Amino acid sequence: MGQPKRKQSKARSRLRRGAHKTALPLLAREADGTLVRWHHVNPETGMYRDRQVLDVKL
Repeated sequence: MGQPKRKQSKARSRLRRGAHKTALPLLAREADGTLVRWHHVNPETGMYRDRQVLDVKL
C-alpha cells in the first residue's frame, strides 16, 4: 500500500473535517404558525398533511 511522502498538517486535516458539519433540520410552518420537521406529525395538534392522525388531549 502506498505511503504519504510528507506529513499532513493539522490545518489541512481540520479543513477536510470541517466539511462534515451537521446541518440543521428543515422546518415547515404549519397553518397555525408552529414549526414542524418535514414528513413528521405535529406533536401539538396531531395533524399530518391536513389530516388528524393522533388524538391529542388539550
